[in-house]
Amino acid sequence: MPTESERTEEALAAHLQRMSGSIEQLSARIARLASALDVDLQNESELDRVLNMDGGGAPAHERRAAANSALPAGSPERRKSHLREELRGLLVLRYGVTRRFVDRVGVDATRHILVNAQDQLEREGFKPGAAGADLRRLFDGF
Repeated sequence: MPTESERTEEALAAHLQRMSGSIEQLSARIARLASALDVDLQNESELDRVLNMDGGGAPAHERRAAANSALPAGSPERRKSHLREELRGLLVLRYGVTRRFVDRVGVDATRHILVNAQDQLEREGFKPGAAGADLRRLFDGF
């Protein structure tokens, strides 16, 4: 019969596995969007441009209000605009999730989760750092 300590360890392991899966899925979507938009997220100026939406950001409009939009409904530029918005939102979301992970499980466990997610992307054929900065460098010193 499992002890309470063993059940706690199993629950923690399952929780960490779910956290890791979430980051892997989020990072994979970020990498796919960056690739589709030809954005190099390892380049600080491009990352900053995406996060600040200057130089090609999406026009402020309701998605369904095509008549009021500067871009025609269904146009390739409008589609790219929405993809840039999604990429920005997912990057911001990942930063927030990472911060919560650090608060919940600490820096070491969070580093492990993020680096494993990056390694998984590389195994799937993405170039190193496709979903953002090289996490190994980011966590050097911790």
